[in-house]
Amino acid sequence: MPIVVRLDVMLAQRKMRSKELAEAIGITEANLSLLKSGKVRGVRFDTLSRICAVLHCQPGDLLAWEPGEEPDGGGDGNA
Repeated sequence: MPIVVRLDVMLAQRKMRSKELAEAIGITEANLSLLKSGKVRGVRFDTLSRICAVLHCQPGDLLAWEPGEEPDGGGDGNA
């Protein structure tokens, strides 16, 4: 998938553990782990906002687009 989650990089820069972040934003460590690994299909803006507030960063610091093969969505390619 071309969208890459760089949450682990930001956590390392902030010297924060996943457990601390999960507690601070009110989600389980398991869900945070899924988000970090990119195994989620979406993230709520509210959750993203809380992550940014705790880590003092912008959404663009957490997400990146890298060229790659798009999964077949079955559509005509228009969003």
